[in-house]
Amino acid sequence: MDEAGSCASGGGFRLGVDSLDEPPNSRIFLVISKYTPESVLRERFSPFGEIQDIWVVRDKHTKESKGIAFVKFARSSQACRAMEEMHGRCLGPNDTKPIKVFIAQSRSSGSHRDVEDEELTRIFVMIPKSYTEEDLREKFKVYGDIEYCSIIKNKVTGESKGLGYVRYLKPSQAAQAIENCDRREQQPEFSNFDKNDNRGQEAISKRLSVVSRVPFTEEQLFSIFDIVPGLEYCEVQRDPYSNYGHGVVQYFNVASAIYAKYKLHGFQYPPGNWIGVSFIDDGSNPTDLLRKMATQMVAAQLASMVWNNPNQQQFLQFGGSSGSQLPQIQTDVVLPSCKKKAPPETPVKERLFIVFNPHPLPLDVLEDIFCRFGNLIEVYLVSGKNVGYAKYADRISANDAITTLHGKILNGVRLKVMLADSPREESNKRQRTY
Repeated sequence: MDEAGSCASGGGFRLGVDSLDEPPNSRIFLVISKYTPESVLRERFSPFGEIQDIWVVRDKHTKESKGIAFVKFARSSQACRAMEEMHGRCLGPNDTKPIKVFIAQSRSSGSHRDVEDEELTRIFVMIPKSYTEEDLREKFKVYGDIEYCSIIKNKVTGESKGLGYVRYLKPSQAAQAIENCDRREQQPEFSNFDKNDNRGQEAISKRLSVVSRVPFTEEQLFSIFDIVPGLEYCEVQRDPYSNYGHGVVQYFNVASAIYAKYKLHGFQYPPGNWIGVSFIDDGSNPTDLLRKMATQMVAAQLASMVWNNPNQQQFLQFGGSSGSQLPQIQTDVVLPSCKKKAPPETPVKERLFIVFNPHPLPLDVLEDIFCRFGNLIEVYLVSGKNVGYAKYADRISANDAITTLHGKILNGVRLKVMLADSPREESNKRQRTY
């Protein structure tokens, strides 16, 4: 139904549209008598908590009630308690037909179905990897009666992933757990820790855990986290007992992971649904990771300096050492050992077209990379563009370079490597007239 087209008694909507689902599951959907006034709804539902808005859906032309209403509470637990207590009851002594009360579906959802009981009673929590199911139950039983607990484990090693589920008997109990465990109660992201936990001491790594109330695909996960350069891979992990979204994202360097964590934690996807992003502890030493991050940042600054001032390319070396030192390459790609270049007069058998994001790599780095596949004649950059070319004297060497380097990240720069048009084909293209 079209809520936006409805008319609320008492002067229309008082809440902004963006606030209707904040926090999630804080609106209830009522099926009532067409003759029930707003004053009766306010009287019967105010005992359950702070009511932020009430509106009755009316016919656009006659302005008569359609027998449908919404009540917006300040907290999810208040809305859930109202649903539990009032569903199937009569509003007044003269009413013979009981009302129906459901948690209203988010306006950002593609459907208008009622929120399912499974979604309301189960919460997704982040926990220490040392937690057992008994520890999880003991931690969360203070908020209500628990039906079951489960811990997500690695399928191969059987080790805990630091994630789990807790299902309560009542939706209001699950809502209470989220509100009391999460610091940002208005943005429940399933990051349920003790309020005394020191979040500043969390482990830092290149791997991130992503959780959401709404399931997502790997393509959607990639499109969100590819905003931050350096994305290595992403993986969506399915849980057979839940429709929640959970994925793992890994970057090539810790600097990108840190930036992605603080940039995208709390990001709304889809609008109205917050995603939670946290580091996955891989056992690395945080001091070493931060030292690596500093090195990567310096290397990126040097690369930027070289590109912005081409005259410095032949003089500037990593670490300020002599020109005899090989360029420093930071990547997780397994590269072959260095090989000699082919003589400049060697006939060209294959040309590769290279696209750089966000900026080109220095020439000495490019030569070192593309030389490793053998038979490289020349590699060069197009002035003022984020593209370049590599000429090979052997097609097998060129194909090996494509297979190894296409889509990979080296020194913080993503490469696209593909076959270039032949010079004859390029000469047949219409020339630009400007």
